[in-house]
This record gives sequence, C-alpha cells and structure tokens, in this order.
Amino acid sequence: MKIFKKFTFDSAHFLPNVPDGHKCKNIHGHTYQLTVFFEGERVPHLNWVIDFAEIKSVVQPVVNDLDHKLINEIEGLENPTCEAIAIWIWDKVKMKIPQLSKVELYETPTSGVVYEGI
Repeated sequence: MKIFKKFTFDSAHFLPNVPDGHKCKNIHGHTYQLTVFFEGERVPHLNWVIDFAEIKSVVQPVVNDLDHKLINEIEGLENPTCEAIAIWIWDKVKMKIPQLSKVELYETPTSGVVYEGI
C-alpha cells in the first residue's frame, strides 16, 4: 500500500550555473508543493502503514529548513534546481523513515520533479 502527505513552502533561489541572461540566474521565489510517498504493509493492530503524525514530525522540520529561506545558502543546495532540492529532501527523510518511496516537488503548478531514489 502507498500513502502520501503534502506540504508547501515558500523559498527564494537563483541558478548560478545557467547562462547570463537566463531569467533563473536572478533571485526569484516559488511556492513549492511537496508530496512524499511511503510504501509498506499495514501494521495489523494499528491498521495503517505509518502514522501520519510520524510523517509530519519528520518532514515538517525539513520543510522548515527551506521555508522562507534563500535556498542557495543551505549546505548542499548551492545550485538549487528542483531536482537537487528533491534529492536533498529525499536524503533527509529516507534516513528517518526508510519506507519513503517517492518525492514529488512542484516549483510551479505546471513544473516539477518526481524522484524515487537512485
């Protein structure tokens, strides 16, 4: 069974490695939409895969590290593409909840990334 939980955060970033004149070279912001997915068997006596409160207790601090920040200033995110941010989130969450199976991160309503690990 797969379960998911959604989060949002607002952050600014710029892409230092794009060519001069590219609009993303300048500091700009996004309202990111994050969905984290977890896969596993239901725990029989609880009748759930993972407690949503546990998911929130792990993911919300990761989101808080990004929310209302200049992402380029976060260690490991000096070139913060949507892909790089998704992997960074994956690494932080997967170490605490191994059932993580997928991260979806939208930087706009029509653009984003799906990451399912290496």
